[in-house]
Amino acid sequence: MTDADIAATLRAFALQRGADKTFCPSEVARALAGDWRPLMPRIREIAAAMPDLKATQKGQTVDPVTATGPIRLSLA
Repeated sequence: MTDADIAATLRAFALQRGADKTFCPSEVARALAGDWRPLMPRIREIAAAMPDLKATQKGQTVDPVTATGPIRLSLA
């Protein structure tokens, strides 16, 4: 699986949810692999590099790479 595959899946989830809804990066990981947990750091790194996505935690914008605990992603 390439970074482009992950980015495309992240973008598809974001567009499917629209501007007002968020999704968990683990949803993307689960869609891409049965053993999804090892993908989480890579998914967060790729999400951080995508200017059309934003990450939030408890309603505040965060860096998806450095944030600890659960985050949500959405269209920026």
